[in-house]
This record gives sequence, C-alpha cells and structure tokens, in this order.
Amino acid sequence: MGYAYYTISRNGEEIEAGYAVETVCEQNGCTEQIDRGLAHLCGATPGGDEYGCGGYFCGQHLLGSPVPEASGQCRPCSDRYEAEHPENE
Repeated sequence: MGYAYYTISRNGEEIEAGYAVETVCEQNGCTEQIDRGLAHLCGATPGGDEYGCGGYFCGQHLLGSPVPEASGQCRPCSDRYEAEHPENE
C-alpha cells in the first residue's frame, strides 16, 4: 500500500487520507494548509488508536509523542495520555 492516497474509517466515517490529500489543520479556528499524511497524524494509526484520535494537525497543534510508535498527539490526546500514564511524567 502506498501512502499518497488511501481511505480510512474514522469515527464511523470513511475519509480520504495520505500525503497527496490536502486539507486544513483540524484544530478549531486554525486554517493552516496541511495534508493527511502520517507526519500530521495524531497517534500511530490512521483512524485513531490508543495514542491518538486519528486527526490531522499542523506543526503548531501536533505535539510530540510519548512513544516512538506515534508521530505526535494533539493537545486533548496528549493530556488524556498523561492522565492515564502518570508514571511517564
């Protein structure tokens, strides 16, 4: 499978994803142009997983990740992960 274009199921909805799929950051109020590639993904798996929601965010709204499997996390997912894993602080 290539990562330029594919479809995923996220929150019960089928969406287009991949680095060739242009979109805007999913942070409320942000209009930064990005793509739906893995570099902008919250979590480790398109569609969402235990590390993130599967949303796509710009560099300002995608924080670092506590685990190497995930490229980053949005603020709500980062806060949730920290609350669930206090031993990592």
